[in-house]
Amino acid sequence: MIYRKIILPVLLLTFSTSVAFCQTEVLKGVVNSLAFYKQKKDLKYLANAKKSVDSLITNKADSADIEKMVYRVVVNSSILYIDTLNKLNQPASFFAQTTSLVDNLVSRRKAYKYQAEIDYSKRCLANVYIRKAFAYTRNSDYNNALELFTNAQKYAPNFKELKAYIAFSNNKLGNMQDAAKNYADLVNADSTKIEYVQAASNNYKLLGDTASALAIIKKGRKLLPNDKTLLLDEANIYSNRKDYRSLAPLLPALLDINSNNADIAFVAAVCYDNLNQYDKAESLYLHSIDLNSSAYDPIFNLGLLYFKESTKKQEQGNTPNNTRAAQWLEKANEISPNNKNCLQILQQVYTQAGNQDEINKVNNKLKQLTNQ
Repeated sequence: MIYRKIILPVLLLTFSTSVAFCQTEVLKGVVNSLAFYKQKKDLKYLANAKKSVDSLITNKADSADIEKMVYRVVVNSSILYIDTLNKLNQPASFFAQTTSLVDNLVSRRKAYKYQAEIDYSKRCLANVYIRKAFAYTRNSDYNNALELFTNAQKYAPNFKELKAYIAFSNNKLGNMQDAAKNYADLVNADSTKIEYVQAASNNYKLLGDTASALAIIKKGRKLLPNDKTLLLDEANIYSNRKDYRSLAPLLPALLDINSNNADIAFVAAVCYDNLNQYDKAESLYLHSIDLNSSAYDPIFNLGLLYFKESTKKQEQGNTPNNTRAAQWLEKANEISPNNKNCLQILQQVYTQAGNQDEINKVNNKLKQLTNQ
């Protein structure tokens, strides 16, 4: 099976000044610098904004001023998000300090008055965490990547793609159960991508949890009813389980989509064969052989089908006709001359027909194989 590559998108964010702020004279310099940056995209204006806001916070009383602190986190988080090359020469501790400031603000009683500004800062920090995590994934350091993606989720809990990042990292670390759960959460959100459905089901299959894999695929098919891959995935599970009654309803659509696929025609034939729908089975075995005349299994199964029909006639008191059974089983024997199962069925076919010469040949061949 071909697995589609999971693309990890980036949390999009638009820089904006805080229009909700009451622009007091004291804070005017900060607001103006942010506005100038928005217009001109020159980092010097962010530097000016930081200088202005830092000058306003010089003691404990200033630090207790929630409005000033909101301005500080907006400025600091903007710098972290925008100045990816650190051209403003912020210290190594700048990121940790800013996350602490945001966490402190969130815990304050009046923080709800500045929810838009705090949410903006959180999104900035989430982006920084994601950017740093991607740097680790490029170096295949998935332990650190997982930690940073998890930290990002704290600041952007509604950014569902983070679950994909976390699942991706868990997958790389071999944490299959955690990866499966995260992918399953994405699928169960009622808005998903085929990549997430397949990733979740594949993880469950690797864990041996076929029931969960099937449940995820069926959920995915409800959300993505036209996806051909999920139809095949569900059919494969039923086929592997030999659950032919569940497989049969999927076959018309599966065969319509894959009309020239010999393997699928064979799987469908086996299904109908086991459901005693011999006419459909015969037709599909023949179709599979037409598409791939060198494949052993459909040729052997067709011979076996004819032998079963012949045996049934004999049991009903009719004269059996082994001609077609012998024809196809002999062809299967040509493809795989040492296959004991085919030889043993041929032995029964010749016995039913009373063909002693052929019985002797088959018996000799079976003896040779037994003595090898």
